Amino acid sequence: MLSPITAIIHHKKIVPFIFLAPFMIVFLVFKVYPVILAIIMSFQNFQGVQSQEWVGLSNYQNVFQLVRFNQALTNTTVYTIGTLLILIPLPLVLAVLLDSGRVVQSTLFRTLIFLPALTSLVVAGTVFRLILANEGFLNLALNSLFGLPKMRWLDTADLALPSLILVATWRWTGINILYFNAGLVNISRELYEAAAIDGASPLQMFWRITLPLLRPTTLFVVVLSIIGGYQVFVEPFIIYLGGAGPGDGGLTMALLIYRTAFTSFNFGTAAAMGVILATIIFVFSLIQFRFFGVFNRED
Repeated sequence: MLSPITAIIHHKKIVPFIFLAPFMIVFLVFKVYPVILAIIMSFQNFQGVQSQEWVGLSNYQNVFQLVRFNQALTNTTVYTIGTLLILIPLPLVLAVLLDSGRVVQSTLFRTLIFLPALTSLVVAGTVFRLILANEGFLNLALNSLFGLPKMRWLDTADLALPSLILVATWRWTGINILYFNAGLVNISRELYEAAAIDGASPLQMFWRITLPLLRPTTLFVVVLSIIGGYQVFVEPFIIYLGGAGPGDGGLTMALLIYRTAFTSFNFGTAAAMGVILATIIFVFSLIQFRFFGVFNRED
């Protein structure tokens, strides 16, 4: 006769919950609980363990009155839009070319272009500090190839965001190519063969077959890019040595939250900024789901 514990372990309806329990415990402790705590902190004057006073919406009112918050939100939004304009069409086109069979050593090319995604962000930021320096590789290349004057990438506020977008392009193009390649594999070759028999050009097949059938993958990449864009922290923190960019040109929302919490020790205001940032990401993600027709009813 089985013991009660053995009987529970072998019960078909209970076993899945036993296997899920470790993940659920970790998820609740390290994901759900911090989110709930941050929301509660956003309504408090939280400046230490002993200094917790309920202030209602005062933190949110103070946040929207901060000039640096508006600057950080604008910078982060521009950065996110810039990465979307590059990291969606460029990887998509490259993925289609690699999948077409017309690229020699396409596997080697995929491997090489994916390597930046495996590089530590700290190492990548340090290397790009050298590349973007006044006498760095980028200025030398632009000067020798195109005769352009040297640009102060790390010292000019207007060049801060283009520098960060350049780093993002280098790092994330390869992994987005892999995402799109995974979507292309699921498209039946018979559709292209039938279209070719009907006289469709490669461009027509791209617009009529590839793009519509890649909508789920495109949605996935867009949402990930929005989340990553609004959460960018390590790149400006490393490139500008603690995020002290020129004229706040590289100040992002995540950097401002970090400074507010761990430099000014105003955890309540920082938590309010975090809630606002999470809400922005959530709203933009919903907009993308709506745009791609995820919520449309299928008859």
